[in-house]
Amino acid sequence: MKKRIAAIRREYCLAELTRASVADSPADQFRKWLDEALNAEAIDPTAMTLATAGLDGRPSARIVLLKDINETGLSFFTNYESKKGRQLTENPYAALVFYWPELERQVRFEGRTGKLPAGESDEYFDSRPDASKAGAWASRQSSMIGSRKVLEDKMLKVTEKYKSRPIPRPPGWGGYRLMPVLAEFWQGRHSRLHDRIQYLYREDRWEICRLSP
Repeated sequence: MKKRIAAIRREYCLAELTRASVADSPADQFRKWLDEALNAEAIDPTAMTLATAGLDGRPSARIVLLKDINETGLSFFTNYESKKGRQLTENPYAALVFYWPELERQVRFEGRTGKLPAGESDEYFDSRPDASKAGAWASRQSSMIGSRKVLEDKMLKVTEKYKSRPIPRPPGWGGYRLMPVLAEFWQGRHSRLHDRIQYLYREDRWEICRLSP
């Protein structure tokens, strides 16, 4: 197995990335690349790895889905009482990573997170299918349960409770926005000489530079 894993390698040759070709802001550059990922029918193009750490400094990472991006930051939704929610309460700094193998591209963001205003969380929650809304009530995310049946029984109770009226957003569920101070765009290239363009926010503006691979 060790030799098989070590032997896995590929060459990257689809595109290049230059300092002259990127947008002035990482949000604009990301939207451009996301559009290209969507057009390429990349699998789960809005899936991103969210890395967090609590007061103990031990990092955790998991996949979440991007729901919005603007000049302020990138937004996602979750249960505030989940492990990631608890860690973000203890330490609001986090990192996001997107990987689109179809385009041989990766994007990283680092910055501070904050909860979205209740109105924004309500608006997104209202757009979700009823089954997803009920699931948000039924699941106490990251807590231990005895069996799947426990979860399914809770789901049935929630569905029955809100059978004839709209399902409201649970008070412990909502959105976060990561406000980046660093962004990096990575384009795979031949011989591991990859292109890396970094944005660093300093003195109210984005500084852009090339990094060694």
